[in-house]
Amino acid sequence: MLNIINDPSSELLSYVKDDPVRPEIPVEFRVTKNKFIGALVEDKPLAMICVALLDYVPTTVDELVEETGEKVAVFYTVWSYAPGSAAKLVFDVVDYIKEQYPTVTRFVTLSPKTEMARKFHHKNGAFTLSDNESSVNYEYYV
Repeated sequence: MLNIINDPSSELLSYVKDDPVRPEIPVEFRVTKNKFIGALVEDKPLAMICVALLDYVPTTVDELVEETGEKVAVFYTVWSYAPGSAAKLVFDVVDYIKEQYPTVTRFVTLSPKTEMARKFHHKNGAFTLSDNESSVNYEYYV
């Protein structure tokens, strides 16, 4: 079941400590005005993803600070506890965003420059949008 976490008191936020991609980002930052966490949960989380809604495609984590916008959904970290769960979560969150934020027209990532990230996103239908100094943006056709 998809859970959207935007309440700083949610018990599911305790799992943010497991984020292998951007562990340095504080929990409070992940659940502010235009940011939320999606979690695929059965008895416990199967996968989690952090999302920022912006008006542009960021190329660095620092650019996620902006707190306005609903044109671009930016997936800036994702991790999984069960095989296949991250991919399912990405598409469940896309469906949620399309329903709740109809002004969002683009779905992109702010990904680390790793082969694992490239394979994950390309396997799930994304294309490389830009290769930046410290990150890669992948974009999903949806």
